[in-house]
Amino acid sequence: MAEAKAEIKEKKPGLLRRILEGIMRIPGEHKGFGKQTVMLAKQDLIKTYKGAALGPLWAVVKPTFQLFVYWFAFTIGIRNGDRLEMGVPFFTFLMIGFVPWFFMSDAINRGSKSIRDNRQFVTKVSFPVSVIMTYTTLSKFYIHIFLFSLSFLYLTLSGVMPTLHCLQILIYAPLMFFFYLALLWSIAPMSAFSKDFSNLITTVMSGLFWLSGITYNSYTLDSDLLKWVLIANPITFFANGYRKALITHEWFFEGSFHPMWENGIFLLEFAFVIIFGIYNYNRLRKEMPDVL
Repeated sequence: MAEAKAEIKEKKPGLLRRILEGIMRIPGEHKGFGKQTVMLAKQDLIKTYKGAALGPLWAVVKPTFQLFVYWFAFTIGIRNGDRLEMGVPFFTFLMIGFVPWFFMSDAINRGSKSIRDNRQFVTKVSFPVSVIMTYTTLSKFYIHIFLFSLSFLYLTLSGVMPTLHCLQILIYAPLMFFFYLALLWSIAPMSAFSKDFSNLITTVMSGLFWLSGITYNSYTLDSDLLKWVLIANPITFFANGYRKALITHEWFFEGSFHPMWENGIFLLEFAFVIIFGIYNYNRLRKEMPDVL
């Protein structure tokens, strides 16, 4: 008996091997589901705004109203007048920061509930669980592309002409998509096990909004310590990245505060999110049908 247990123990794959197998498993689960993923992403958009009089227009009305409220509070209520930030009016500065924020917020808040909201795919049919998180994130990315197009048009009409630096959006946008998709590999299964964890995610996202450079310029803070803290926030990374590409016309390796450290820290965070996400997903996915 002891020898049998020892043999079983020896055959158990190590952590590195499990991670490598997990890296292959998630793309493997998507194989043959490309068209279904796109179709389900479109259906998710329709379901989100089904029954609303304005329909998909809410995808524009809601963020526009939130943007106006924040602009009014910071410009009229607190700042006592408009001012330039990064060489553009504060409203423009705020708008470009909000465009990635709306995607990041929706991707996490809605994505964390995606497995529980689509439990029929887990309990009743044979459907790859990882695809649920992918099409949910993709549906939010469609909205992001539309909002970005409107903001880009606004910038052009307001005199901020596009340059070659704008092409960096083709790096930042997909990077943002995959970063938060990988993050969902961890938090969506955990939220499926506990609604408390889902509520915790909503609370944390509200706090991270104020601890990121969405409503203020993180590069001009007086404290270098606070600058480093904000650099460690991926929300700040993408907000600043969009502003570099569209407003200040800087490359990702340029900037006023250690740009290479900024990029390096994000890449380390990205690697950690992928590894931890794969580990968590593979650890919990087999138990989801019983829990749901």
